Amino acid sequence: MTDTDDSLRARWRETLTRARGGAPGPDPAPYADRLLARWAEPQRRYHTTAHLVAVLDHIDTLAGYAADPDAVRLAAWFHDAVYRPDRSENEERSAALAERALPEAGVPDGVTAEVARLVRLTVTHDPADGDADGEVLCDADLAILAAPPGRYAAYAAQVREEYGFVPDDAFREGRATVLRQLLGLPRLFRTPYGAEHWEPRARQNLLTEWELLGH
Repeated sequence: MTDTDDSLRARWRETLTRARGGAPGPDPAPYADRLLARWAEPQRRYHTTAHLVAVLDHIDTLAGYAADPDAVRLAAWFHDAVYRPDRSENEERSAALAERALPEAGVPDGVTAEVARLVRLTVTHDPADGDADGEVLCDADLAILAAPPGRYAAYAAQVREEYGFVPDDAFREGRATVLRQLLGLPRLFRTPYGAEHWEPRARQNLLTEWELLGH
């Protein structure tokens, strides 16, 4: 058990308790343990507990924009809970996991539905205008794109490791497609904070990676 895991367990307990609205429920600890075991699976290089901590920290920064910050925090816990790089249905399976676990953990149906909706939104990271919770979750998840250059390079290397089963040429082509789609978006970040603080550096990082791929 690491200090990071202990801190995450405490954050989970606080968030789940608030999401219950004061209603009684089962001990939060086993749910945190099962989720943390998923986030520590050996196939992960970027989508690890470090990513979970980063997303939760970014949500704390952006919480003032959210309609239900704790639903967004629960969505962060589940958004990559199922992660297999060789499969395309990770988000759907993660949302389904939330739909099973949260009612059992004492979370009201409306909050559970919002969490599952938010998890599914991470397929596209394209929240509708006015979707405050979606904007906060998507901005928090994409904030790595605005990391300092060295951290961004480490992120890109970790993503490549997760897709180690893909040949180099195929990976470069696929990654270039992702970068082209991101660079083509009118806005990477939807919250005012993200637009001001993260957008310029994120675009520079994406462009640098694009150029390093030979495009």
